[in-house]
Amino acid sequence: MITFLLSIALLVVGYFTYGKFLDRFFGADPNRITPAHKIADGVDYEVLHPWRIYVIQFLNIAGLGPIFGAILGAAYGPLAYLWIVIGCVFMGAAHDYVSGMLSLRNNGSQLPGLTKRYLGKYISKAMVIFNCFLLIAVGSSFVNGPADLLDNLANTHNIQIWLFIIFAYYICATLLPISKIIGKIYPYMGAILLLMAIMLFIAILYHGFSPNPAVHRSMIELTPSAFHSFKMPAPSYLIPFLFITISCGAISGFHATQSPLMARCLGNEKYGHKIFYGAMITEGIVASIWATAAMAFYNGPEGLNAAAAGGMTPAKIVNIICNTWLGKFGAVIAIIGVVVCPITSGDTAFRSMRIVIADAFKIPQKKIINRIYIAIPIFVLAFIISQMEFSTIWNLVGISNQILAVITLWTCAAYFASEKKCHWIMSIPAIFLTFICTAYIMIAPLNKGGLHIIANTGYIIAAIVTIAVTIFFLYYAKSERLPRLIAEHANDITVSENKEKRE
Repeated sequence: MITFLLSIALLVVGYFTYGKFLDRFFGADPNRITPAHKIADGVDYEVLHPWRIYVIQFLNIAGLGPIFGAILGAAYGPLAYLWIVIGCVFMGAAHDYVSGMLSLRNNGSQLPGLTKRYLGKYISKAMVIFNCFLLIAVGSSFVNGPADLLDNLANTHNIQIWLFIIFAYYICATLLPISKIIGKIYPYMGAILLLMAIMLFIAILYHGFSPNPAVHRSMIELTPSAFHSFKMPAPSYLIPFLFITISCGAISGFHATQSPLMARCLGNEKYGHKIFYGAMITEGIVASIWATAAMAFYNGPEGLNAAAAGGMTPAKIVNIICNTWLGKFGAVIAIIGVVVCPITSGDTAFRSMRIVIADAFKIPQKKIINRIYIAIPIFVLAFIISQMEFSTIWNLVGISNQILAVITLWTCAAYFASEKKCHWIMSIPAIFLTFICTAYIMIAPLNKGGLHIIANTGYIIAAIVTIAVTIFFLYYAKSERLPRLIAEHANDITVSENKEKRE
């Protein structure tokens, strides 16, 4: 219980300390005109109230990651707490904040546009393809899951109905102005999700402190003896698997695809800390709650692993915890919250993909016909992919997500280097995650997106690749190529701004 409460406290403290420091270090300027004012189009560029943007950002980035990912990560043991706290405060929230603010400074540019400005056009072209792959995979994955949950909740025994309803909602959320659907219903969805987390937090406290042995659950603490992998079957290496399994609760590249949506709606830079950094801290808290609930309910990671071996999936674990600890009403609220998570990431995944394609081909989005032209092939492809086995898609999403985070971190580091500021704030997390992703690709099984090389050899290769990438970046950061590259693309912002105004 001490580890759990300390984790929550450290996440909150991190928001008020490191988050504030990063905000000042970046140089957020409340007097700077934002894209929502400069090129308002009533569709994607539209000023929304800060609290609405916070809720939308939180729901956009949450998905099932801080719930299912945290449950799967808890099987590795209490070291999951360490990764959630350190990862969230110094990596994930920093990643979300800097990428969000960079988008804000570049007319709400998506990640491919930012990489073009700071890392070059070749990486940018690859990022368009990579971004679209991740977004279509996430969006398609978040169709079947919610449909199945809704079908079970409503007891309709007809999942196809729910599939069509969710797809219809996704199409509307992708095409219509952001204030018409997302801006109106997200506050209610956010309230349900936050209520779910609060209820579960109270349940954890009750079961942890209860003197009644029938309901008491002992919470495993993070002690020196717990610094190993509890995951079964062995070998299940903490490095790199824990850091890929828990992504959304610590750091996730998917977030860099979502922050530009809110950068186009932010009325003042002074809200960047609350929205970009704050939403990620909130997600870290949710991840800590679900990791604790899973370990506590099954009396430790050993019990959780045994349950998983017996066929208990994260979805089933969520269902049994909610029904047992929260009662019928609480279970309904919690399950609705779990349904809300993927839906509110799926819709904005498709919306982000529309914008990425529009930016790549310079197609203005004020006219709905232009949005429809882009959306039709997206949803045809999404429908085809949604018919595939969920695990087949999701196995590739995990590593793709963290590779995207690596590229985002290096982009942010390049920005600070171009500003003659200490780039190590972002390059150290980039170095760490470069090693983790490379090690995963080397060691992971073939069906999980890896090469299945012997662990020791995989670690050595990962170390060599990481050192090489770091040396190249340090050379690049000090060379004349970076300022020259930024100067070459200095007109991109003005050109896109004028084009949007004309349209």
